[in-house]
Amino acid sequence: MEGDPEAVITHLSSPVTVNWGITARCNFVCSHCFSRLDPSEEMSPEDALRVVEILAEQSVMFLNYGTGEPLLRSDLFPLTEHAVSKGLKVTMNSNGSLLDAAVARRTREAGFHSVGISIDSATPATHDAFRRMPGSFEKAVRAARLLREEGVPLTVSSVICQVNHGDFPALVALAKELGAHTIDLHNFKCSGLGGLNKEALDLSPDEWRRFYEAAVPLRDREKGIGIAFDDPILSLLGAEEKGKLVAGSVCGKLSLYIKPNGEITPCGFIPVTIGHILRDDFAEVWHGSKVLEHLRTKAAAGKCSGCAKFSSCLGGCTARAYAVYGAYDAPDPHCWSEDGPEIRRNTPSP
Repeated sequence: MEGDPEAVITHLSSPVTVNWGITARCNFVCSHCFSRLDPSEEMSPEDALRVVEILAEQSVMFLNYGTGEPLLRSDLFPLTEHAVSKGLKVTMNSNGSLLDAAVARRTREAGFHSVGISIDSATPATHDAFRRMPGSFEKAVRAARLLREEGVPLTVSSVICQVNHGDFPALVALAKELGAHTIDLHNFKCSGLGGLNKEALDLSPDEWRRFYEAAVPLRDREKGIGIAFDDPILSLLGAEEKGKLVAGSVCGKLSLYIKPNGEITPCGFIPVTIGHILRDDFAEVWHGSKVLEHLRTKAAAGKCSGCAKFSSCLGGCTARAYAVYGAYDAPDPHCWSEDGPEIRRNTPSP
């Protein structure tokens, strides 16, 4: 950690987690996907190995593959074996459709720390419609079971939105039955296709309040599976994630995102390039980026001004605020606190 140990922590000496979009290719076209509008070309296998070297040198602990479907990369397993040999704990998010028994075995052999399978509803038809892929629920459940049979630690990844916010307890029960150690109930973002489909899929602030008022007690009493949210607006309920190291969004404080072409952004949902993993000095980007400095020192704006919760939530999710208002300091559009000064919607710009 940097600076006076008694001071508020704004960021660590290096990211704890780097989320890496190793490919933008995907065999699904999900309604909420942030990356389907990204035309970035992916790196060569040789350049991908260089990325691993850089992250290991910078003492990054966790490397998560996401964005498109990681299993479409032919070098996925050799790349992972190299990363694991360098001390990185490697995870990935997958839709599960390409994961058969042989792939599950290879996943274990490569040394994955855990694998997240996307399941958005315990009702097959609802999941399939959201993922725009008939039969995808059955394949995701099969993938989850195959991974557990191989002894690969499993998480279930779910995007909370209009299609599932009312029946999430059944989703938690399914994840528990599949043997997942954690279910991540991700809050809906407004980037990429998620932005285009926001009106149909996003919840209103009051719906988000009611969701969390039901979900947090379930998290607190559930003993058989961990339930994670990672949403700064939980501060409004006094229900922040346990053990959280920084206030507000973790983007640019605990984590960074690497696009398929090597460009670095604060997170996958904030499409602002702050460097390139192979052309720029990683430490200089992490410590010297003006964009990251802004994210780490956000000022209260609009209805956040004077709010007693601002010091813990720092305006909520920066990605959502940026997507909707075009400003890092704007209040999270999911925030249900009483309205204050109006925030004007702008076209996002760096």
